[in-house]
Amino acid sequence: MAETAKQTTVIAASPEHCFAIATQFERYPEWAKDLKDAVVLERDAQGRASRVEFRASALGRSTHYTLGYSYGDAPLTIQWKLVDGDIMRTLDGDYMFEPVNNGTLVTYDLSIDLVIPLPGFVKRRAENRILHTLNELKARCES
Repeated sequence: MAETAKQTTVIAASPEHCFAIATQFERYPEWAKDLKDAVVLERDAQGRASRVEFRASALGRSTHYTLGYSYGDAPLTIQWKLVDGDIMRTLDGDYMFEPVNNGTLVTYDLSIDLVIPLPGFVKRRAENRILHTLNELKARCES
């Protein structure tokens, strides 16, 4: 069964700027600590990444996964679904960027299901590391 997590933060930048940073997938390893590599495999008609392969450190090992991206309400939403992964069945989620007075309210929503069962405390630790990506995005957008 998939675990879900949701986190929000306000970023002192415009939704367009946040969207631009969040869609520069090749640059994720510069600011997302657990990501070691990101390669855009396909782009849509507007030139946006539609399929991206990632290599990340997870649970003491390296994991590979590919996500498919869609941009239904760009630049206010980015959605992704797992296409292929070596330790997960599901890794689906989205970023929502909502303009507010002092910047952008960003919501990070994630659903993850691993192929191997893990004790609850390990799952929570992994979830916290994944959700930490939002704090890293905030730092990148505000720098």
